[in-house]
Amino acid sequence: MREGIREKREGWCRGFTLLPSLFSLPQNIMFKKTLIIFLLCASPVAHAAAIEKLKTFIAETHSAQANFTQEVLDQNGKRIQSASGIMQFQRPGKFRWTYRKPYEQLIVGDGAKFWLYDADLNQVTVKKLDAALGSSPAALLSGSNEIERGFTLAEDGNRDGLDWLQAIPRAPDSGFEKIRMAFDAQAGLAIMELNDTFGHKTVLKFSAMQRNPKFPEQQFHFTPPKGADVLE
Repeated sequence: MREGIREKREGWCRGFTLLPSLFSLPQNIMFKKTLIIFLLCASPVAHAAAIEKLKTFIAETHSAQANFTQEVLDQNGKRIQSASGIMQFQRPGKFRWTYRKPYEQLIVGDGAKFWLYDADLNQVTVKKLDAALGSSPAALLSGSNEIERGFTLAEDGNRDGLDWLQAIPRAPDSGFEKIRMAFDAQAGLAIMELNDTFGHKTVLKFSAMQRNPKFPEQQFHFTPPKGADVLE
């Protein structure tokens, strides 16, 4: 029974190449890092272009919470996986992604370590946070303010009322060819698109964003459940 669940989950994880590359983890769990990444809402900036909105977002958004949907498209644009849940983060380096569909999983960054908990498998994967983040999408939003150290940024036009930018990782082994981000008129982060080196595109869309909420200290702590397998 457990092997059947594992086979099903590994197939799902391979489809979501986003999370895997997101934190430079082994490919069978890489997809789950989305970490972390990905958060929302910046303060209003009247006519700023996307790069300016990104920098304002990072400078002024110290914590955030949002609902998210996540889709993975293959090389032909066909949807091969989808997921949804709640994302929370607190800079620097703390985040919590709760996946509710299609599988219950939890991703936590406590500032020092990265935790991935698979409820069905009762399995926990733990990594050092610095190694997990690297030059990843999560580093764009939950890392330091020095964005251009890890990414080359370029404006990418305005479409459907959103200002877009491209972020090209400077590190050749990041796992991504480019990351695109879209901001609304209020400088809120609305969409992230991650194009990996396998030709897949992962699209994250955020809604019901809360900017700078106060979280209890234990929100970003994780203790492996009793009896769980812990992989380091």
